[in-house]
Amino acid sequence: MEKSPVLAIVVPCYKEEAVLCETHKRLTQLLDRLTAEGRIAPESYILYVNDGSTDRTWSIIEELHQNTPYACGLNLAGNVGHQNALMAGLNTVKERCDVAISIDADLQDDINAIPEMLKHYMEGCDIVYGVRQERKTDTLFKRTTALAFYRMMKIMGVKSIYNHADYRLMSRRAIRQLCRFRERNLYLRGMVPLIGYQTACVYYNRDKRFAGESKYPFKKMLNFAIDGITSFSVKPVRMIFWLGCIFILIALCVTVWTLHAYFLHDTVPGWASLMISVWLVGGVVLVSLGIVGEYIGKIYIEVKDRPRYNEEELLLR
Repeated sequence: MEKSPVLAIVVPCYKEEAVLCETHKRLTQLLDRLTAEGRIAPESYILYVNDGSTDRTWSIIEELHQNTPYACGLNLAGNVGHQNALMAGLNTVKERCDVAISIDADLQDDINAIPEMLKHYMEGCDIVYGVRQERKTDTLFKRTTALAFYRMMKIMGVKSIYNHADYRLMSRRAIRQLCRFRERNLYLRGMVPLIGYQTACVYYNRDKRFAGESKYPFKKMLNFAIDGITSFSVKPVRMIFWLGCIFILIALCVTVWTLHAYFLHDTVPGWASLMISVWLVGGVVLVSLGIVGEYIGKIYIEVKDRPRYNEEELLLR
């Protein structure tokens, strides 16, 4: 009989005191059921990663560790962001489990998809993506911007799964390969598909947030999108080159037209057209410099090779 795998559920947490107890209750019930069915080993556990929360999140994690089954905790020394916190959790569990599932603490991802994920894992898949079937719980603005983002990523040549966030299953060897990626500008949704092992998708309906507020306002989502594009594609830089070529051709055409008008004595001083041209070209130059600067900034961050995070305390069973 094949041995049941040790499952680790990695839950990044930032100011999640309003939902953490309910999250642990539901995950505990699920693990109890899976253990009773023999689908996971009794040594399975939940690792809550506290990403520098300023509320009672870490205190609650300590209480859960002391008084309830399955609960483990990793306290990071400062807020390092969702992607770094998730990476810290995966790096912690990679030698302490056979398979890990990452999920947010807000109870929006359907935990009832986990048994189907495990089924695909037992069938030989190293990576199983949790994919949303629809976005009815999102606002019209968020649905529109999300669709535009995924289409832009596809145009830029970035491998990603549409409507997939960070709800996924990964085998131990997949996590080990992921931990070999050394970049500091993490975009795990684009990094995981690069691993290349056998994958599958599990579809689910996303619920509304149980309590508390979203930790991803528009500003953070915009920065996340910029990181995703500039970390995986050089097409924006190439677009600048071709844009420059187009403007050179336009400039040549304008020059020919101007000389033609000059020799026909049909020239009229055109202050407005001159100003429009100056502002248009100036705007293109500034945008181009901004895009190039974004890449230079990424290089600057990478070459410093600073640690992604610093562990302050680790609670294990």
